[in-house]
Parts: sequence; structure tokens; C-alpha cells
Amino acid sequence: MIARKLKEFLDQNQVKYVTITHSPAYTAQEVAASAHVPGRDMAKTVIIKIGDQFAMAVLPANRKVVLHDLVELTGNEEVRFATEAEFASRFPDCEVGAMPPFGNLYGMEVYVAPALAASEHIAFNAGSHTEIIRMAYADFARLVRPRVASFTT
Repeated sequence: MIARKLKEFLDQNQVKYVTITHSPAYTAQEVAASAHVPGRDMAKTVIIKIGDQFAMAVLPANRKVVLHDLVELTGNEEVRFATEAEFASRFPDCEVGAMPPFGNLYGMEVYVAPALAASEHIAFNAGSHTEIIRMAYADFARLVRPRVASFTT
């Protein structure tokens, strides 16, 4: 089921999107395969901590976060991956690990990889391990206002 907060936000902003239901999958690459979306087009959301603040790193499923790049980007030496125990309560309408990349709905800054920003569409977990949303990247950028930056390998 789509995260209630996300669905309401997209509908209120009159965004056109498609939901795709797929068999249960837990890694971004598995979700991409299950939903028949190329890994380079499927966005994964990684929760990071920058000092004492949570943020989202959004990147293609077939890429990995380079923390050192985020240290340089933010100018903060205290950048690390957040644990599920630390952030799970921030996403009460989502299954852990299936958070949509809408940091603005959850009080977080969003960093997005240039490869996704260059795409016409973006696909991402919709709050569950059985549903994704596909929408125009331009709509995503307009609503989320992510910071486009290189931080992947």
C-alpha cells in the first residue's frame, strides 16, 4: 500500500504517477527486477546522518553511496549511514527499507545523484515492499527540491 502521506501529497499537487504492484522484494535491485524497471532507473533511498541531522541520499539501484563524497559535499566530517533503529519511527506510514525519496514530507534534506536527475522518469518504493511509483523526474524535482550532487560509485 502506498504511504498515505505520499499519496495525499502527490494528489494534492495534481502529479501524474503510476503505481506498479510487484511480488515482495527488499533490495533496490530486487525491486527493479520484480517491477521490470531497469536498475539505473529505479531510485533507492538511503538514510544518512550528517552530524545530528537525518538526510536522504537518492541514487540508482545499481550504484552505491560514497560517504567520503558526502563529507566533502556537506563540509561535515560526521557523515554516516543511519541505522534502521534510528530512523524507523520517522516513517510511521512506511515499511522499514521502503521509504519514498520525499524527504520534504519527513523533515529531511534530499541529495539526488546526477544520473537520476538526468532521467525523464523516476521510480521508487512507495512505502511498502510490494509497490513502487513511477513519475516524471521534473515533478519529483519540483516537489522535493533535492540537491543534485555526485556521491555514488
